[in-house]
Amino acid sequence: MSDKLYNVGKIVNTHGIRGELKILSQTDFPELRFVKGSKLILVEPESGKQVIAQVEQAREHKGMFITRFKEWDNINQVEQYKGWLLKVGEENLADLDEDEYYYHEILGCSVVTAGGEKLGQITEILTPGANHVWVVKRPKGRDLLLPVIDDVVLEVDVENKQVTVELMEGLLE
Repeated sequence: MSDKLYNVGKIVNTHGIRGELKILSQTDFPELRFVKGSKLILVEPESGKQVIAQVEQAREHKGMFITRFKEWDNINQVEQYKGWLLKVGEENLADLDEDEYYYHEILGCSVVTAGGEKLGQITEILTPGANHVWVVKRPKGRDLLLPVIDDVVLEVDVENKQVTVELMEGLLE
């Protein structure tokens, strides 16, 4: 098993009595992660205990994935996994096009303007519609919601964990 694991979802609840789980997707590739035959690593957040499971079937429902794993077919078997994280090993990461990034590469990046002003750190990635929105935690004041579009995001340096942006009028209040 890989040393480095990457988050792809979180089990938020059970669904029905046949061992299905409600999963909040935290991946840009749900079509790869929640397809029949996909192997996921379930990780208990407190202890780090790991269980490998294979997706038997999954369907999207109200922003979640209702997923049944090959290993379980009963609510009593899966109840214990509520709150667990779903991860994949580094060897299962998909190749990205240029100017595409994994969540783990963006989260924690510091954000600066083209003029060198430090704005804060990216703490969350929202996917409301046409483009992603990066939530930037500011040292003072409210969080900055940064639309991930070419006019705003000028450069992403994943090596140095820094994003350079050009703020559009109205973004900073």
